[in-house]
Amino acid sequence: MFTAVQKNGIKSLTNGNHLELEKVEDAQVSPDTGGIVAEEMPVPAENVEEPEVDIVINNVVCSFSVRCHLNLRQIALNGANVEYRRENGMITMKLRKPYTTASMWSSGKITCTGATSEDQAKIAARRFARCLQKLGFKTRFNNFRVVNVLGTCSMPFAIRITPFSERYKNAANYEPELHPGVTYKLKEPKATLKIFSTGSVTVTAPSVADVQAAIEHIFPLVYEFRKERSKADILAMQLKRQGIKKSRTFTTHIQVEEPEEYEELDETSEEEEEIYDSDKSWD
Repeated sequence: MFTAVQKNGIKSLTNGNHLELEKVEDAQVSPDTGGIVAEEMPVPAENVEEPEVDIVINNVVCSFSVRCHLNLRQIALNGANVEYRRENGMITMKLRKPYTTASMWSSGKITCTGATSEDQAKIAARRFARCLQKLGFKTRFNNFRVVNVLGTCSMPFAIRITPFSERYKNAANYEPELHPGVTYKLKEPKATLKIFSTGSVTVTAPSVADVQAAIEHIFPLVYEFRKERSKADILAMQLKRQGIKKSRTFTTHIQVEEPEEYEELDETSEEEEEIYDSDKSWD
């Protein structure tokens, strides 16, 4: 924060009044204008606003066991919202609230996907176990754990990913021919981040707390390589929020040939006129 001091030693206030200042002995005088150069004032830590980044949890994957053998054919015949995938030896069952999908195996192991929080994932897992219990299986809800969490966030700036990947070669991997983003792997907390030039970051971690810790770790690193967003980046982010994929546009040059000159035909006969009228009826 800088405070500008006028030549006459009077500083303007925010309410329009003026405050007389004491004589500044150690102030530097500008040789060009003869006025006092602006002095740097310390900023209180309370007034500094910390940057805020919204993290969106898109998917929470959990697994649990019901500790009993599951007859997949019986579930497929009597269950609701069930799809039997015989070639994979599994069954998929869906719930509307919370909107989740469970993959069930005959051994009793079940994997649940689609939840947006850890609490919601546990509620969905218990409802799947209750559905199996109503079908006649002696289920026990056991070994529940969150396996994977997918989160996304958007930085308030664009990122120069090429110099970023060159600075952190040990943890970052950038292959523009294979993927448009930088893959950054963290050991503590254990997480994998995909960083894009638009400023969007995708995080995969074992828990929601690890996702937040990974974002807090990567923010000061990418902040050094920030840049202003271009119009193309802003448009890409708007289309991504609307769920519309940006299509490629290309220009082709088509060479048009001049039509050939045809000879004048003789008068049509009666049969040709009938054929012409029948063709005209189709139009």
